[in-house]
Amino acid sequence: MIKTYTNKNLTWLDAESPSTDEVSMLIKKYHLHPLVGEELLSPTRNSKVDVYKDYLFLAIHVPIRIKSNGKYVVVKKEIDFIIGNKFIITSREEVIEPLHSFAKVFETNSILDKNSIEHAGIIFYYMMKKVYSYMSEDLENIKDSLNDAEDKIFLGNERKMVEVLSELSRELIDFKQTSRLHSDVLESFRDIPKEFFGNDFEILMDSLRAEYESVHALVINNRDLLNDLRDTNDSLLSTKQNENMKLFSILAFVTFPLNLFLTLFLIPSDHTPIIGSAYDWEILASIVVVAAISMFCFFKKKGWL
Repeated sequence: MIKTYTNKNLTWLDAESPSTDEVSMLIKKYHLHPLVGEELLSPTRNSKVDVYKDYLFLAIHVPIRIKSNGKYVVVKKEIDFIIGNKFIITSREEVIEPLHSFAKVFETNSILDKNSIEHAGIIFYYMMKKVYSYMSEDLENIKDSLNDAEDKIFLGNERKMVEVLSELSRELIDFKQTSRLHSDVLESFRDIPKEFFGNDFEILMDSLRAEYESVHALVINNRDLLNDLRDTNDSLLSTKQNENMKLFSILAFVTFPLNLFLTLFLIPSDHTPIIGSAYDWEILASIVVVAAISMFCFFKKKGWL
């Protein structure tokens, strides 16, 4: 399905899961290279830029945070751009929210005759600016999740936070891996002939690079915060486990001699003390209780409990 948007003499064609016939129509109408058609019909392994005589082809992978099965995950979605001077074509396999949001703005501006756009490179600039805005919002939401995890760590939920921090780590790893080539793609615009979009377009691309650097800085900051929280959580969890091990060791130390003491009275003998006398059970029980209390008081005084 292809939707067409116009702004004066500029055209934006947005293709969602285009068919072979639709791609063939685009190739014929805009005199595109057959290799571009193949790119539109198949996924691209990495983000890249190809420069042709009258247009550019870009494949950009965008990290999108979605909720799946009650948990947040970061998925990689590809957007293909074909940018001429007076037209821009976008192709994607499914709805990508930044483009969907941009389409509403673009339509409104066209109807109201606002923000007249000189060439398609400016449309690409505003599209990518919207993409980076959504990426920043997703990263801020991840930061909020990290702050929430921090509060729960210090409320004694260290064990639960191990899984939570692992999931957030996976999100940040996927985010970083998906967007890692954006810098190279944006830098490659420096080598594009000025005749494509004019000298002023470089200023817009500098702004777009700054947008990406801001996103990249958020990824790094979130990774640093995650690593600090993980170290803190591991430290608290290790301390709690050590306390538990110390308690179990003390319990074993207390129960072993008492158990050995009582076992001595089970040895068959003609002269076993206490056994057979009046209140023998009560006497043995009292000895065990007094000995146990004495040892616990001793451990408490030493600071071992």
